[in-house]
Amino acid sequence: MTRILIVGGGYIGMYTALRLKRGLRRGEAQITVMDSDSYMTYQPFLPEAAAGNLEPRHLVVPLRQVLRGCRILSGRVAGVDTARRLVDFRPRRGPGYRVEYDLLVYAPGSVSRLLPIPGLAEHGIGFKTVQEAIHLRNHVLARLDLAASTADEEVRRRALTFVFVGAGFAGVEALAELEDMARDACRYFPRGLAREMRWVLVEATGRILPEVGEEMGRWTLQQLRGRGIDVRLGTRVTSAVDGHVVLDDGTELDAETLVWTAGVRPNPLARATDLPLDDKDRVKVTPRLTVEGRHDVFSAGDCAAVPDLTRPGEYCAPNAQHAVRQAHTLAGNVLATLRGRPLRDYRHAYAGSVASLGLHEGVAQIYGLKLRGPLAWFTHRTYHLTRLPTFNRKMRVLSDWTLALFFPRDIVSLGSQAAPHSGFEEAARSERPRPEPGRAEHPTPATPRR
Repeated sequence: MTRILIVGGGYIGMYTALRLKRGLRRGEAQITVMDSDSYMTYQPFLPEAAAGNLEPRHLVVPLRQVLRGCRILSGRVAGVDTARRLVDFRPRRGPGYRVEYDLLVYAPGSVSRLLPIPGLAEHGIGFKTVQEAIHLRNHVLARLDLAASTADEEVRRRALTFVFVGAGFAGVEALAELEDMARDACRYFPRGLAREMRWVLVEATGRILPEVGEEMGRWTLQQLRGRGIDVRLGTRVTSAVDGHVVLDDGTELDAETLVWTAGVRPNPLARATDLPLDDKDRVKVTPRLTVEGRHDVFSAGDCAAVPDLTRPGEYCAPNAQHAVRQAHTLAGNVLATLRGRPLRDYRHAYAGSVASLGLHEGVAQIYGLKLRGPLAWFTHRTYHLTRLPTFNRKMRVLSDWTLALFFPRDIVSLGSQAAPHSGFEEAARSERPRPEPGRAEHPTPATPRR
């Protein structure tokens, strides 16, 4: 059988494998999927998971369950040698080994794009994975608990200051959902706590949410500022040492929460391959989603520079809308390669964008139609519910939303998730034998005999 190897289990990897699995004849090919996780995360729902509107497990799709019959390898890809058709794979434990292939789909996705800002790596929190979304939710709720319990005004001020950097979809949606959640949770805390919270959004450019257009971006800016959120446009963070955030406009503030959502960059794995890269470390691909100069290697998604045929000279934006459609075309071209048929170009006119700004608030621009408020929020949920993979996950998400109509959001901070062994270790310390009365805890050694 032809060996099809897919590096990456995200949008491109999972959707490509799913379509190949349905289109392949019995015994025609064997599909192997490699990824550090054994699940695909539907990232547009991360803000709702962080705000407690969705159960985090309901926005991840288990690869082994969806891709039955495919070989799933969980671990790290250390290198790709397309000349010899080999991939260097490292499992979580044990020795690594090389996997051979006949056709390769290279789609490891992207990682957060960090800048050399002092203190950022030590104190910043990303917002790209389920783990980060859960941690951020617990972290924000824990800060409210701390502020309501401490008598130190400085500790209180630091705990109630939340700084978000980056005003794209991830930054605006994460801030809006978490601010809405925190404000709702303040009903159960002492009066005045909500007024003491300070939410700051820092953006280096002069606008927010460029994907929804300039007019809707301005409306979103007015909405955020109307909620008391301090939005700083044309501003950069210069330092975050010890949680002391310094902005280039001269503002300094102490914050225990610094969320970094200022863009993404291609997975650095690309540097460990012999694939052709552009100046942004993206894999160079043709409109047919084959890698330039390689007829047996395909690529798409955030890690690839995919030409946008609807806008000559430009490339497709790294978002979920393009990724899902690129996977459909890519899988079709892999099947065409197997069967000696002509390949098809990827062409997709951008349909528009939708964003959630908290419960019952949103903004959208779809095929030129501009929506705002509850209608945009409903459109956002409906669109992404239809795009969520598997009927199982759709029903689970729908049940979460239905229950939320009748019951309030949970405000429990499960801090033990970040340190699950802390309780066990404390119990172990309390079980240590105590010294008997009259005896020293560390008795003096006996004098050796002569």
